[in-house]
Amino acid sequence: MLRDVISAKYKGGYKIEVTFEDSASGIVDFSKYLLEGGVFEKFKDMEFFKNFKINEELGVLTWEDEIDIAPETLYSEATNSPLPEWMNSQQGSLANFGNGG
Repeated sequence: MLRDVISAKYKGGYKIEVTFEDSASGIVDFSKYLLEGGVFEKFKDMEFFKNFKINEELGVLTWEDEIDIAPETLYSEATNSPLPEWMNSQQGSLANFGNGG
């Protein structure tokens, strides 16, 4: 299934509208990531949060090429659909995010 992110638009607060390669779209609320701490502490700086971009090569939403979130996770949250089976075996509520490099 084509789940690469092709566009993203800031919608206010910690919400971003995400559109995927298969034309599906929806709004993802990133406020829950604030509770995770670690690399997501940077999201507390709203200017940092709003400064996202799409890494077209990887099809992911990214912040300063430092933080990225798996498109499968975004797709699930934006469309209210289940995660792919292989991701369900991951541990932790946000185990499906990538920490880019």
